[in-house]
Order: sequence, then structure tokens, then C-alpha cells
Amino acid sequence: MYYPEPVGRLIGELTKLPGIGPRSAQRLAFYILEQPVTAIEQLARSIVEARQKTRYCSTCWNITAADPCPICASSYRDHSTVCVVQDPRDLIAMEKTREYKGVYHVLGGAISPMDGIGPDDIRLKELLARLQQGEIKELILATDPNVEGEATAMYIAKLVKPLGIKVTRIAHGLPVGGDLDYVDEVTLIKALEGRREM
Repeated sequence: MYYPEPVGRLIGELTKLPGIGPRSAQRLAFYILEQPVTAIEQLARSIVEARQKTRYCSTCWNITAADPCPICASSYRDHSTVCVVQDPRDLIAMEKTREYKGVYHVLGGAISPMDGIGPDDIRLKELLARLQQGEIKELILATDPNVEGEATAMYIAKLVKPLGIKVTRIAHGLPVGGDLDYVDEVTLIKALEGRREM
């Protein structure tokens, strides 16, 4: 009731975005109002175009403009190694390392009984279908190091082991540049478990 109706609607829509509370939405709305109309039209077109022109890769379920995605279509990638991640942002994080040369499978979430998300609510059936084709030799589980991510990794490992496919889990532990006295006990335990010989 403090804003003109169109501004109030804009603030309301912005608060629907993840991580944007009422104050941030207000700041964004006033920023938008201060921009030239052409800049805002460009922003609106970019949002609509991104939504209309992206889809999920039918192989790995990453977001893409072409199906299959460039990673799945590449003959330079190792298609016998699949890294399982929870969402496309995790895939992008892995790609930024420039170290991983295999392909991916994006689950679209993690098993979380508290949130009502079970195995049928993520892309496990699609992963198992890929594994049945016989080309995959190693599955790298790169789910988040939290309760849901660990539960998802353990569930997948139990499903896949009988298939004779090597199942590995990314290491968890101390961040580079971290101080031991600031690290929580679980992270320190994981760092000890994942130690390797030098």
C-alpha cells in the first residue's frame, strides 16, 4: 500500500525469486525503475528467451539449447565415466575445474524424506537406463556433502554395485586456505577418512 500498484506487483514478483526477500526485492525494483526502458526491455527479452530456448538434455538432463548438450555430443569426452550431480549448477562447478573429462548425469535434486522427495522424484530411472546400456564403467557420485546428498549417494551406490560398475564418491574435507580450528567435526572426520599418501 506504500507503492503504486505496478511497483507493488513488481516487488511481489521479485520476492518469488530464490534468495530475494522483501528488502532486496524493493532495491531491485527501484533499480529497475531507474534504468532506461530499452535496458529493461532487453532484460525482459533475455528472461523470456532463456526460458523458451533452453531445455533438458535427453541424455544427461543438463540445461541446454541443443539436444543432446555439447558435453554429451562431444567425441572428446570419456563416455565410460559419468559424474552424478544434483543440479546444473553443480555440473558447471565441475566444468570450471577443467579437470574432469567424462560426462554427467543431473539428478534434479536429492532424496529428502523430510521434504517429501523420494527416489522416484529425482532422475534415478533415467540414470539406471543409461547404466543398462553397458557403456559406463565408472560412476562418480558428486552429490552435496549434506544429509540429503549423502543419503542419495548411498542409495545410488547400493542400486549400482550389483551391476558391476565401479562406484566412487568425491572426497570431502578441508577447504584450501582453511584453518583447522574453524572447521566443524564432521568436515574434519571426512578429511581424515579421505586422506591419501604423499
